[in-house]
Order: sequence, then C-alpha cells, then structure tokens
Amino acid sequence: MRWLKVLIGCLAIYAAYDHYRFRAIKHPEGSIVAPNDPVQLDTNEPMALFKGYVIQPLKDFSIEARVLSTERYRFDTGADIVPIDIALGWGRMSDSAVIEQLNISQSGRFYRYSYKNAPPIPIGDIISHSANMHMIPANDLIAKQLENVRVGQILHLSGQLVEITDQHKRWKWKSSLTREDSGAGACELIWVKQVFVSDD
Repeated sequence: MRWLKVLIGCLAIYAAYDHYRFRAIKHPEGSIVAPNDPVQLDTNEPMALFKGYVIQPLKDFSIEARVLSTERYRFDTGADIVPIDIALGWGRMSDSAVIEQLNISQSGRFYRYSYKNAPPIPIGDIISHSANMHMIPANDLIAKQLENVRVGQILHLSGQLVEITDQHKRWKWKSSLTREDSGAGACELIWVKQVFVSDD
C-alpha cells in the first residue's frame, strides 16, 4: 500500500503544479488590454497540402487579443489538424470589468457566454469583439506555444483564414470571414504561421 500512497502523492503534486502553470493572468478592471480589431486582408498564399488535408487560404489574418478560454480536442473530426480552439476577446471584450461579469465556456467546438440579469455591454459588442477560433498550428513549435496559452494572456498571431478539405473530399471546414456573425459556422479557422504570447 505504500506505493499507492506515493503514487497518490505524486499525482497530487503534479495536479497542483499543472494548476499553477496554467493559472489565469489577471488584469485591472477598466483596462482594455487588446484595443485593436483583427486585421483581414486579401491573400496571395497558394493552396497547400498539410497533414493529409487540402488547405485553401481565403484571407491573410492577424490578431492581438486576450485569451478568454482554451479547449483541446483529441477525438473529434479534424482534431488531428485542429487540436485546439481558443476563445479570444478584443476591444471592450478584453476589459476585466466586462469579462468578470460573464461566465465563459467552450465545448463541442463552440464558445459560450452567459450573464446574470443584464449583459455588461450590448450583445452586439460581445459578438463583434470576441470569437471562438479554431487553430491549425503550422509546425510543432507553434502547436506547443498554443498548447501552453493561459487564460488572460495576450495572444498575437498571424496566418491565414482557410478552408480545409480532406484528400478524399468527404467533408470541408470553412472559416468565417466576418466578426459580426454568431452560431454555427461563425468561428474563424486559422492556419497559424506566427505566434507571440505576453502577459500584458
């Protein structure tokens, strides 16, 4: 039984370390830490094959935003090429005074928010200044960087909004090209080429 106690102790230590390592970053209320809208431009990037998928770039895309939530996927369709979703907020949705009045979660490739009584800002502003973004890491280093992102950090990334198709054309997954939509099909699908993460 001694080995069982040692194992339980080791697991408890690891869990505590993991919780500390991924603890949320705090920002003062009233501070818009990611003030700028995402930038979307026409692209000249060619079609490419990546991990057995055909990737068709639709737009060049860059964003600086606050991490609201992260969710990893391992078993659903497309998880081999899109292993993580990150919910991001910018403008008023990067202000702790707003975010702390929202309950934010992710599941099933969706980002959800709820609130008590009235929303802290107009619903239209929540929709247009936050989004669930499906991340396609362009290489192993970027995959590791995205894996280690913590809630509250400021994520700077660039790449392309894309449409992906499996090589046998059984299904497609296409990025939204506007920040004004919501619901199914409203998420951005980003082929991430560059990443920088900061705490402020």
